Formats: sequence, structure tokens, C-alpha cells
Amino acid sequence: MFIRLLIIVSACLFAAGAVAYESDQYLNRTAEVDDSLALMDEQVNLALERVLSASKPPDTEKAVARAIYYEIGGWYWADKIERWAAKSPSVDKYPQTRHKSIYRSMPIWATRVTFIFGVGRSFRVNDVMVGSDKFGHFVSQGFKYFRRELRGLPEPEIIKRGVFAERWLFGQFTTGIYSNADLVANYEGYRFYQSLFRDDVIEGKPAILTMQSGRYVQQRDFTWADHINPYWDEALNPSYTVDAVDRRLVESIVKLCPGYREAPSYYSVPEDAALWHRYQHVGLKDARKNQFQRVCEIR
Repeated sequence: MFIRLLIIVSACLFAAGAVAYESDQYLNRTAEVDDSLALMDEQVNLALERVLSASKPPDTEKAVARAIYYEIGGWYWADKIERWAAKSPSVDKYPQTRHKSIYRSMPIWATRVTFIFGVGRSFRVNDVMVGSDKFGHFVSQGFKYFRRELRGLPEPEIIKRGVFAERWLFGQFTTGIYSNADLVANYEGYRFYQSLFRDDVIEGKPAILTMQSGRYVQQRDFTWADHINPYWDEALNPSYTVDAVDRRLVESIVKLCPGYREAPSYYSVPEDAALWHRYQHVGLKDARKNQFQRVCEIR
């Protein structure tokens, strides 16, 4: 027993130093929170401006992507843009504290890192309830996906490595939670780095950057609206959880069913089937049985 606990605690400490908090989009769904899309867009576009206006700007795809990663990501517990959003008084936040979440009262051996460090804040971006950790996944894991592509790995192998990380380092082993929304954010981050240089990664849009006179210039603005959709929301795209968490999670969702019945549009996503089809290939584990409409309509 002591050895088992030691392994779990060690894994928790290691993971906490490597990744951001988990998040909780089950509670506070109907709270009035301002949409921070424009503010979040501005942070990325300012970062692009700083990278491109440097005295010696990067002149290869790899160098540009790395420079942007260091501007808004970096080697931190939480990426720079994630920490900025959490701390900025301009960015409205859902009324949630670290340790008052749907995972509260679950045992440490079930929720692991989440038990010790709590959950991150959630924001409203592009009319979606988004956990702070998703921005880190977008920037950092998206960069890793793109870097692997530049090394010549095919997309299925790139995705396979992302799934491995979610299963072991970033998710199920250390937190008891295999986050489907994390994998969607990873993949959208990958598409962001691709869209810096390639037309129609975002359908109908040119690349964000173009080469002129031997240097990259920005030809259109970045917007999170090209990437954030309801499958970034942990409640609408539920995580696959270990049995000990799953049983308690369902019990907690049932307690929230009156809110679902009063305002179902806050708790469901009409385009669920289309989004599942779009992202199934990125490694999703089907946990849609824990969506509000499926739990609440049979209780």
C-alpha cells in the first residue's frame, strides 16, 4: 500500500510540474460571463507581431513556429497565454475556485493530481465554456504535433504519440481522467501551426503568414473562432474516467439535472454527431454517456 501511494504521489508531482490543471465545465454553466474572444485573439496577434518584427526574424517554418511557441507557450507549469488569461482582470471568468469542483470529495487514489492541485479557471471564448488548460494544450502540444510533422512523421503516428501522452503523462494515469477535450485542443493547435504557412487549413482562408522579400509577413489575423468549438468543453465532450471517478461523476451530474431541465441549451450541443465524426480520429474514447442529456433523460 505504501509503495502504491508513493508511486501515485511521485507521478502527481511530476505531472504537476509538466502540465496545467485539469478543468471543470460541469458547474456554473449558466453564469453570466463575458466572451473573451477578442481579448484572446489580440494576445496571439500581438505575439505574431513581436515575432515578425524582431531585428532578426525567423525565416523558416520551424523557426517561426518555435518563436511563436516561446511567445505564448514555453516551459512552464502553465503556458504564458494560459497564465495571462487566468490573471488578467480583463478576462472574465466563471465563478469557480481550484478546489470547489465536480471532483471535490473524490479520493486521492481516484483523482490524483486533481485532488492535490485542484482545477483551473474556465472562460467563455467563442461562446464556449473553455478550461484554462486547453490553451496550453493548443499551444504546447500543438507545437509538438507540428514539429513531428516537420520531422517527417505521418499524421496517424503524430496523433498516436499525443494519445500516449494523454493516457500516461498528461491524463489518465496521473489524474484518473483521459480528456477527449485535451486531444481536440491538441489537434486544433496542430492545425494552427499548419495554418501559419498553408492555405485552406482553415477552410476558405489563406495562410496567416506569407513570404515577401525574404521574410514572413502576416496577411490575415488569427482568431480562436477558427479552432474553438463545443468539443473543447469537458461537459459537452466528456472525459473518459477510471471507474472510481466515473461512478461519482455520474452521481454529481444527476444533482445538476434540474439546471439542465430548466435551460437545456446551456448543457447540450446540437452538432454533437458532426463534431464526434470530425474528431474521432484524434484518439477520442467515447464517454458521451456522461453528457447531461444522456444522464438526465434517464433519471
